[in-house]
Amino acid sequence: MKHSELTLTIIGICIKIDEQLGPGLLESVYEKIICYELNKLGISFTR
Repeated sequence: MKHSELTLTIIGICIKIDEQLGPGLLESVYEKIICYELNKLGISFTR
């Protein structure tokens, strides 16, 4: 995956989470959800 494609994917994940959950949760909650979504797409990362 190219850098620009990866960037768009991550931004898309964040927007989706924001639309569904909105503001106000702990940062750790958002982090866990982002990690879940990245794993679901098969994108490797380091926490």
